Amino acid sequence: MEAVFSYIISLGASVMMPILFTIIGLCIGLKFGKSLKSGLYVGVGFVGLGIVTALLTNNFNGPLKNIAEIYDLQLNVFDMGWPAAASVAYNTAVGALIIPICLGVNFLMLITKTTRTVNIDLWNYWHFAFIGAVAYFVMGESLLWGYFAAIVCYIITLVMADLTADKFQKYYDNLDGISIPQPFCQSFTPFALVINKLLDLIPGFSKLDIDAEGLKKKFGVLGEPLVLGVIVGCLIGWLAQKDVKGILALGVTMGAVMELIPRITKLFIDGLMPISEKTKTLVEKKFHGKKVHIGMSPALVIGHPTTLVVSLLLIPTVLFLAVVLPGNQFLPLASLAGMFYLFPLVLPITKGNVVKTFIIGLVALVFGLYFVTDMAPDFTQAANSVYAATQDAAAKIPEGFSGGALDFASSLLGWVIYKLTCYIKYVGPAVLVIITLGMALYNRRRIIKSERAAAAELDK
Repeated sequence: MEAVFSYIISLGASVMMPILFTIIGLCIGLKFGKSLKSGLYVGVGFVGLGIVTALLTNNFNGPLKNIAEIYDLQLNVFDMGWPAAASVAYNTAVGALIIPICLGVNFLMLITKTTRTVNIDLWNYWHFAFIGAVAYFVMGESLLWGYFAAIVCYIITLVMADLTADKFQKYYDNLDGISIPQPFCQSFTPFALVINKLLDLIPGFSKLDIDAEGLKKKFGVLGEPLVLGVIVGCLIGWLAQKDVKGILALGVTMGAVMELIPRITKLFIDGLMPISEKTKTLVEKKFHGKKVHIGMSPALVIGHPTTLVVSLLLIPTVLFLAVVLPGNQFLPLASLAGMFYLFPLVLPITKGNVVKTFIIGLVALVFGLYFVTDMAPDFTQAANSVYAATQDAAAKIPEGFSGGALDFASSLLGWVIYKLTCYIKYVGPAVLVIITLGMALYNRRRIIKSERAAAAELDK
């Protein structure tokens, strides 16, 4: 089983999505050609997103490291990026069987009506494996505690995917029947709910209700993500003391990333539309109000203009804060490409308000810097163990540094599970069990109530 699922992971999303979507399409009654075409669109979308992400990281990692050296910004926790976290996740006993175990948990939750989400976002299962792997090493290479942390994270994420599905589907067009069961994204939902409510209580704050389109009207061409990308890229080049040619090249590259991401994410939407529409029709006809959500990657919606604008504004802001915040030891560099993934579930709560979204992202990332700093010793232990066993270059930490990553290691959900599992003996795991069961039972009650209401409506 380990060999089979390792092989599936190695194929990547771009290869597996056409296969998965063809199977799903045929199961729900779509024709073979339409199902295959849907999957190919999504697969091509992942290829395009990979190219754009590589364009960003390959062109900006060097200048950002130059900035750190020029201004003596060397902090003790080295940014390993998501490849290191994924390497730690999958190259352990926990990660080896994380996919079949989580799929089994998903099936049990579906038949017990504690979730409506079928999580096919297999490539982001590394988030669950990562928190499980860290717990595995901290707890003396205990598979029991490793799988405990991973499964708790998985159940909570599925419940949160259900709870956020309606708002997500209403805010983003053409995504009926889709939910986001990615724990990194779901970790920012509590921040969004609390901060959004607090901001609404401030007198006069409603006048700052500016979405991405409003930003364009207010600032003209300077409010365009493309132009903002060029400005931020040129600023990074200037801070890195590049020559004029280098500054302009970085500006145009960042502008290209901002322009290409929405175009690429449209491929995801084009691929999902037939599946989404057919699922909705099938549910209405045959399931009598029993909704089913297909759990997908947040990559579907990271091209939203508000996400692009706020991510651009946060990149220089977070770099500055990382240097001045007392006690922080983490300087995000390689992980900055993951900034876009903070906001897919924040925007439905802020309704795309740029100011609110920026404030929520800023607060969440301030906490995130401290989470990464706090987890760094145990992340380093896990990465060193994986590197010693596999010689995987992604897990190699430079000498004299600890390791960290913004991706999931900076998230509220990951940090809380890590702390309660590893450092508050007996009480911490007990609290996690109570929270997890409570959320699952609450979700079951919601699902049953919704199904009864739908059945009553049909009887009329």
